[in-house]
Amino acid sequence: MIAMGQPIDRVDGYAKVTGQAKYSGDVVEPKMAYAVLVTSTIARGTIASIDTRGIEAMPGVLFVMTHLTAMRLPNGGVPDAQPPAVRRLTLLQDDRVRYANEPVAVVVAETLERATDAAHTLQRAIVYRADKPDTSFDEAMAHAYPPPVMLGRPVNSQRGDVTAGLAQGSAHLDAVYTTPYEHHNPMEPHATMARWDGPDLTLYDSTQGISATQNAVAITLGIPVKNVRVVCPFVGGGFGCKGSAWSHTVLAAMAARQVGRPVRLVLERPQMFGPIGNRPPTRQHMQVAAQPDGTLTGMRHDTVSVTSTFEDWTETSAIASRMLYQVPNQATTHKLVKLDVGTPTFTRAPGEATGTFALESAMDEVAYRLSMDPLALRRHNDAPMEPQLHLPWSSKHLDECYRVGAERFGWSRRVAAPRSMRDGNVLIGQGMATATYPANRSGASALVRILPDGTAVAASGTQELGTGTYTVMAQVAADALGFPVSKVQFQLGDSHLPHAPSSGGSQSAASVSPAVRAAGLAARDALIARAVGDSGSPLHGVTPSDVTVENGWLVSTSDANKREPAAAVVARNEGKPIEATANVAPGGEKKEYAFHSFGAVFAEVRVDPDFGTVRVARVVGVYDVGTILNEKTAHSQLMGGIVWGIGAALTEASELDERFGRYTNANLAEYHVPVNADVQEIDLTMLSHGDPQINPLGVRGIGEIGITGVSAAIANAVYHATGVRVRDLPITLDKVMG
Repeated sequence: MIAMGQPIDRVDGYAKVTGQAKYSGDVVEPKMAYAVLVTSTIARGTIASIDTRGIEAMPGVLFVMTHLTAMRLPNGGVPDAQPPAVRRLTLLQDDRVRYANEPVAVVVAETLERATDAAHTLQRAIVYRADKPDTSFDEAMAHAYPPPVMLGRPVNSQRGDVTAGLAQGSAHLDAVYTTPYEHHNPMEPHATMARWDGPDLTLYDSTQGISATQNAVAITLGIPVKNVRVVCPFVGGGFGCKGSAWSHTVLAAMAARQVGRPVRLVLERPQMFGPIGNRPPTRQHMQVAAQPDGTLTGMRHDTVSVTSTFEDWTETSAIASRMLYQVPNQATTHKLVKLDVGTPTFTRAPGEATGTFALESAMDEVAYRLSMDPLALRRHNDAPMEPQLHLPWSSKHLDECYRVGAERFGWSRRVAAPRSMRDGNVLIGQGMATATYPANRSGASALVRILPDGTAVAASGTQELGTGTYTVMAQVAADALGFPVSKVQFQLGDSHLPHAPSSGGSQSAASVSPAVRAAGLAARDALIARAVGDSGSPLHGVTPSDVTVENGWLVSTSDANKREPAAAVVARNEGKPIEATANVAPGGEKKEYAFHSFGAVFAEVRVDPDFGTVRVARVVGVYDVGTILNEKTAHSQLMGGIVWGIGAALTEASELDERFGRYTNANLAEYHVPVNADVQEIDLTMLSHGDPQINPLGVRGIGEIGITGVSAAIANAVYHATGVRVRDLPITLDKVMG
């Protein structure tokens, strides 16, 4: 049986539900000490005094690391490397404070309780010389500037005559859409356990990129990369905030070096608001023009987002507008404003999640201005090839997504006029939007080893974020080898393993699976070669091309009586495992094709007209995401993205008190994420079209597309229900009530 695509249960599921899975914060080492981070209570200024004598005298305290006692780092802790490969960190090299909740000290003690008590005491004892922070997005808009670079993409784009295009048509839209600060809030907080063995540093770190963390830490500390090992078998959610090595990771390594013992540092939940990134707020100015038949003639998408005073980070919100529709005259721009806040970072579908809210809301508004079905408007302007790059799509079945989604949702039964559908007193609204995300791929390596007991191990230095990587890669290896999945173990999460890219940008499956497949095929060929060249094998002398491997047995395709188990072949090899490695990388495909995934999202909301409360009754999503490696884990991935989209639409916002530059809801009690009661029916369909151009398996990543388009579909449904157009997320009852 072909394993790929089957809804196989997670191979790591039992370990997780029984507590046997060890996360970074669970690692215990002999003589391990506990570190607690102390963060600033001001947003801008300097440390006037920090008296640690009383803290150092507290029971169990081993060391208090401040800017006065921390080890000195090369170049003041600012390595000669560009973000985001190496972020601009706070490593206690000076007395400056650049944002609230910035690390200002680390307390190390014998127990977590004593370290926590001492850290809280120290925080109250620090005296600051505070300056008034710049935290107002409105006031900073006058100083917006274009970033010099933007994650390898052009900052701005233009095609055709935008001014002329916007002047044409019978429908015109000129509107501003905003999205707020959002924080990732994975269930597992950031955690690092650092241990030095002479010059060698081992980090058990909760990270989305073990190799990226290895490189960043080595560069920052000024030590060879080979002296740093990063281990991370499980990540309890990351969503982008664990895609970079942040200050606490390096601080844990510094503390361990200075106390001469292993040190574990776990961030407290409030400390995850500031030092480890967030989704920045955006203001997106959309201008759109269309002819009476719905043909788009012009579009302009201007985005401004927030970054810190010490590092540029751009929310690439206008990227989707460049490629999603066939618009002959279009321009997009990105600008930044600097505020006294922590540096933003990757947040699930960075740019596309916020950008599709503005773009797809604008498309809905244009459809109403034309008295046209919003779905028909999108289908009419579907781009037959990538309009900005003028490249053919590697694979695109968006129209099928529209058709299947509309059928499953019952879109044809929708009454078009706002406030026209009711269930008793409750207003019913139905809206839709397009989902899209780039199909990314990087180089990766893998190893496959066939063992004497007839089992196999496949390995690659990738990460398990809870997405099912252990499982899907075991499925890929099993099919390549001809083994049952139960006989294959996949190893990951160690920088000593063959190199793989970070798990971000929805690239892990597309990058690692081809490497695992190639290594598995090479190991299978080596196994067959060993058998046909072995006089003790029933397959001796058989042509290698006449031998297949099925369910762990080597079998002659021309004579089924000639067969033997893989274990027997390895046993006659003096029990030495048969192994192979593979290094694979994309070629020039991106110069020939445009790689994207697509989807259609339909949402139904129920709105109480008296109180303005909004409930999402159902969401239907249909996705064109390439070959599906595991139907069950893929379903979970897409469902998780839709739940994130519901949160972005209705509940999520980090509230910044501009007087102090602090988030007032820096906890899970007041940062509202959707819970079970908020999530009703989710109907998911994944089309079965592999992408023949991206890799031999046709696999594209699916970790991020699920969130895109969802907030717009919900906002459009709210308008259909109420006649109130909410352009500022989240959609709270006060905005619905007007």
